[in-house]
Amino acid sequence: MLLLLLSLLFTIPPQVTRTPQGNDMVKKSEPVLRSRAEETNFEETSRYEDVMTFISELQKRSNLLRLVTFGKSEEGRDLPLLILSDPPITQPLEARQSGRPVIFIMANIHAGEVEGKEAMLHLSRRLVTGDLRPLLRKLVILIAPIYNADGNERIDVKMRTAQNGPVNGVGTRENGKGLDLNRDYMKLESVEARALVGLMNRWDPHLTVDLHTSNGSYHGYHLTYSPMLNPNADQRLIDYERERMLPAINRALLLKHGFRSYYYGNFATVERLNREVENFELQRSGRAAQPAGSPQTPVWRTFDHRPMFGNNYVGLRNRLTILSEAYSYLEFRKRVEVTESFVEEILKYSSLHASSIISLIRRLDDDLMRGKGRAQGLDFEIAPLEKKVPILVGEVQKIRNPKSGKDMTVMVEERVKPTLMTDYGIFKATRSSTLPAAYVMPAGEVTREMQANLRLHGVALEELKEPLTIESERFTITAVTRATRKFQGHEEIRLRGKYANDSQTWPAGSILVRTTQSRASLIFYLLEPESDCGYVRWNFLDQLLVKGAVYPVARITGKYTAVTRLLD
Repeated sequence: MLLLLLSLLFTIPPQVTRTPQGNDMVKKSEPVLRSRAEETNFEETSRYEDVMTFISELQKRSNLLRLVTFGKSEEGRDLPLLILSDPPITQPLEARQSGRPVIFIMANIHAGEVEGKEAMLHLSRRLVTGDLRPLLRKLVILIAPIYNADGNERIDVKMRTAQNGPVNGVGTRENGKGLDLNRDYMKLESVEARALVGLMNRWDPHLTVDLHTSNGSYHGYHLTYSPMLNPNADQRLIDYERERMLPAINRALLLKHGFRSYYYGNFATVERLNREVENFELQRSGRAAQPAGSPQTPVWRTFDHRPMFGNNYVGLRNRLTILSEAYSYLEFRKRVEVTESFVEEILKYSSLHASSIISLIRRLDDDLMRGKGRAQGLDFEIAPLEKKVPILVGEVQKIRNPKSGKDMTVMVEERVKPTLMTDYGIFKATRSSTLPAAYVMPAGEVTREMQANLRLHGVALEELKEPLTIESERFTITAVTRATRKFQGHEEIRLRGKYANDSQTWPAGSILVRTTQSRASLIFYLLEPESDCGYVRWNFLDQLLVKGAVYPVARITGKYTAVTRLLD
């Protein structure tokens, strides 16, 4: 079986070549619509104006595309959202009534990683005027092609110089405010992140696809990918992606398009993993078993479990998610091609399995609505897959970029070597807690910022109309640990403490947050005092976080009856 798989890896069928329009469905009289990347032989990437012009021209050629603005950037640019459907759809309610899966694809969250932006323009062209048009009868497709619009306009040949093109430069990783938008899903400090999560609240996509470019290791894949990595997501979501969806897409990408792919990772050593077990970011307690192996044993290692990253965040919203990472050292043209092909196969899979995707999401939501919550992790460690896997080790060479004068790193595509190694590709909870029936907190200034943030995430909040006397769990702080360096402008905090039962009367006006909603795991992650990516960590409650203090939010674990009103 292993030899068969390896033979498939190296049996590369001819690559499909496409005309810019996809096929002959476009009227002969219309001029060819090309992206800036195509117009410049992939030496340049599209500016904001180029993207908007391309979309405007595409609208003139098809009535299946609707363009809306889902928010503004920090510098005031409109953030475009393409709505693709046959028949046309404009509103989220229409999408829900259609009975079709809603697939949301976002690109350019890091504006130096530009192939997703170009690939989605090309794919949109095929979806509304070309060979992929039949998919629009099975799916409602949303595309945000230029999420980090401000970073995109800072194109410079000095950005990501080791990347293999485009030679005329790319934009910045950060937005106009200097924030990494792929670290802002929980705290929602940027206007872009608030707009994006608002889009998710309104459209509630069944699947979100996030397009990136890799950094680091010299591997042999054209593209790597990842599902949600946080084990607090429903295991049925994780299993569906890892056992059914992603393996099928991986095979199609190879057999139909000739591109090699695997789960995202970088090469590391067991010695490095041993250090990470004690790292503040990944493991607070240090009680977990150390990874086995000699210090120099090479392993394949995924990235991070925390929901400040988009794929993990979406998983905690009880929805499917795929992270795409085109290989940085593959030439720009091919990075665009592999990204387009990867999304194409995601859409085809979603079209063929539309009913199973919809029924899975509905079943998971129904379980939470009925109070069938699961235990939730508080501390986590990275863990290996059960068996070693053949990871493709790649080779590179250096080529001078004539525009920057810097060396670009270039993939040698035919020089790949499968090497059997351990894949540290999942995370496990080392300490867990029950999901309470609800949380309750005072309504005053102390928790006002938390309440506002919860509502931005689409969490339903209720106000007590009458006093509620109930036994609840209250957390007393026994230790406060502060990070020695700021991250994204924050001095991150972790707490230790103890819960104890306490009978208390909560006055009318107090805020109740039930966990019988689809975002139950997200609610837990935000509100738990010992969470590694919640309100404590992101400095929402700094004035209260001292040894001996009682955390202001209580857990209700038993049955209760409360007279409330839903806050708008």
